[in-house]
Amino acid sequence: MTWDHIPLVPKKPTKAQMKKRAKIEEMFDDLDEARDQEDYGIDDEVHAKVNFPPFQHFRVDEDGSPYKVGQSHWKGTLENGKFSKDHGQMTDKLAHMFVKLCERYATRSNWRGYTYNEEMRGQALLQLSQIGLQFDESKSDNPFAYYTAAITNSFTRVLNIEKKNQSIRDDILEMNGLNPSWTRQNAGADAKLEDKFYEKQREKLKEKQKSK
Repeated sequence: MTWDHIPLVPKKPTKAQMKKRAKIEEMFDDLDEARDQEDYGIDDEVHAKVNFPPFQHFRVDEDGSPYKVGQSHWKGTLENGKFSKDHGQMTDKLAHMFVKLCERYATRSNWRGYTYNEEMRGQALLQLSQIGLQFDESKSDNPFAYYTAAITNSFTRVLNIEKKNQSIRDDILEMNGLNPSWTRQNAGADAKLEDKFYEKQREKLKEKQKSK
């Protein structure tokens, strides 16, 4: 895993840097003279942004010396080829694995009962299509955990959004004198049951302490 073969490009300036450059350019009539200033920041360079971590492949000669046989983000031969920013794509087999992984995860007991389960799967697939190739083999050797964490975060994000929308919807219904959802109606009863449970636990703990 290396960035040695990825070309350098000018770093995209922040809004603060853009304002600073504009002030410097106002001070000088010549644009080239303004760019020669130390605070202008025109020489800042970073590696070009790519769609997955770059790497190189090496083989070992009979005498034990390694030599490069291939590298990512490259079209053509190593000698006459050129850098390609978008070179490389997800295979059909990997995409099929992502679909199966999302379908299997959606059948877990803590997710399968929601009416918006299909929306959760769709959000997870969208997330996997964006970050599926960004797994860095130099930092971990467990891509399954990487993909599962992405799916869990996507499911949780949709759940939090739906809960927020449901809370707003229940507030509007109550403001207009209508019955809210069963979840809101049973919230008070669930709280009472929880209080009774903890009260019994405290009584049992007190009895144990007295018996000692």
